[in-house]
Amino acid sequence: MGFARTCSVALVGVEGVVVEVQADLEPGVAAFTLVGLPDKSLTESKDRVRAAVVNSGAAWPSKKLTVGLSPASVPKAGSGFDLAVACAVLGAAERIDPRVLADIVMIGELGLDGRVRPVRGILPAVLAAAHAGYEQVVVPECAAAEASLVPNLSVLGVRTLRQLVAILADEPVPDEEPDDPGRPDPLLAGLRVPGTGAATGMHTPGAARHDGHDLADIVGQLSARTAVEVAAAGGHHLFLEGPPGAGKTMLAERLPAVLPTLTREESLDVTAVHSVAGLLPPGKPLIDVAPYCAPHHSATMQSLVGGGPGIARPGAVSLSHRGVLFLDEAPEFNTQALDALRQPLEAGHVVIARSAGVVRFPARFLMVLAANPCPCGRFSLTDDFCECPPSAVRRYQSRLSGPLLDRVDLRVQVDRVTRAELTERGARGESTAAVADRVRTARERAVLRLTGTPWRTNSEVPGRELRSRWHARAGAMDEAERNLERGILTARGLDRVLRVAWTVADLAGHDRPDARDVALALQLRTGVPRGVPMSIGAAT
Repeated sequence: MGFARTCSVALVGVEGVVVEVQADLEPGVAAFTLVGLPDKSLTESKDRVRAAVVNSGAAWPSKKLTVGLSPASVPKAGSGFDLAVACAVLGAAERIDPRVLADIVMIGELGLDGRVRPVRGILPAVLAAAHAGYEQVVVPECAAAEASLVPNLSVLGVRTLRQLVAILADEPVPDEEPDDPGRPDPLLAGLRVPGTGAATGMHTPGAARHDGHDLADIVGQLSARTAVEVAAAGGHHLFLEGPPGAGKTMLAERLPAVLPTLTREESLDVTAVHSVAGLLPPGKPLIDVAPYCAPHHSATMQSLVGGGPGIARPGAVSLSHRGVLFLDEAPEFNTQALDALRQPLEAGHVVIARSAGVVRFPARFLMVLAANPCPCGRFSLTDDFCECPPSAVRRYQSRLSGPLLDRVDLRVQVDRVTRAELTERGARGESTAAVADRVRTARERAVLRLTGTPWRTNSEVPGRELRSRWHARAGAMDEAERNLERGILTARGLDRVLRVAWTVADLAGHDRPDARDVALALQLRTGVPRGVPMSIGAAT
């Protein structure tokens, strides 16, 4: 009788559980049994592993073979267990010393020819192994850079099973013929399957910093530019309403470049989500810039918040974690899908319950809504160009529910661009770099003030903490409190005005919000003029 064990990782969302892969050989009729709650793709690994072992030059044992995945109560899915299963079988057959395998975590899919193929979720799987106390992992060679992001861990990248067997058996490592450099790497094909999000164009991490977009391209729109700056500095959600062609999409596309570069911890969180989704950019294992996600208005609830058959996959709210979720033509989205965003907006994460398990994905994003004022887009309180009946205007505007809009801190009317603004020469606004510098300084002030707390931006601080620990100047909140009494603001709205006022104060260099900071926050919240300039510089 032969027995060997090694380890792999089962992913549930972005959280991993180390699984012990055990192989047992006994005399009897040759058979291969796989137990431990495997799914269909894992059950099929029996044929992949057998072919890979034989084509790698090793003998397949002609005995009764049982492979167990422990703990057996945890569902296992995917093909990432292939490498561990193959090595456990070779250890039980004494082709590899079983003692060498016991403390190694192996992650990778096997091709029939023995090549080791990458799988989704390498980074969260390696993080789970490190947290469990393991010190060595084996991954596909093309995923070694991603696995190496985890500190204090020895990472071995292999291209074929034959190479791994030689390394573990302390034998000369064979040379593998490299692929044609002029052709795409076939090992990466499984991570770019159409329909999984990689080929939909829905997500382009970091593209906003390199596509030449600049805030200086925006003509006019001083109020909207100020709102974008405040949103970036404090992480506040933004609603842009205005006629077609006024620049709403241009503003949203330039917002990610204004956001600060992600910290190391934030980068690992974002990279882990994109690794699970199979959306890591080629040749860039670590995402260090704010992601930008702009799904089409036909998106379903599952594509927005996450879901799908079997174990749930991350949706747009998680793909935009620590970045921007832009919902263009927001009233055209399904009402139920929009209302499903309420909980992630408050909690910063989304919990998806399915029969296969409960999954928790991070979802702390900056939401930008863009909408026309009516179906024809020309409704205005000052012009009479709109041809929509009043009932159509009310019905169109009511598609965005009150509870959803109450969670949006900034609401700005984007005006139609005039001919004078469009043709004026030499009157470009501030560049993205100038605004990003102010945003970075404001974020640093907020981080310094929030040292010792679990929050990093003003939008994350609960209202009770703002009212009890960080006070505005005396009398600064009087006008906002009167708006609460009149029913213009809800209690949640009052807290959000205070949060925005702190962000305005950070941008203006004030130690505490004064009446002008609160007035600008109220103006950005309600859209009602408060007698203060819509400019942070002028508010100082």
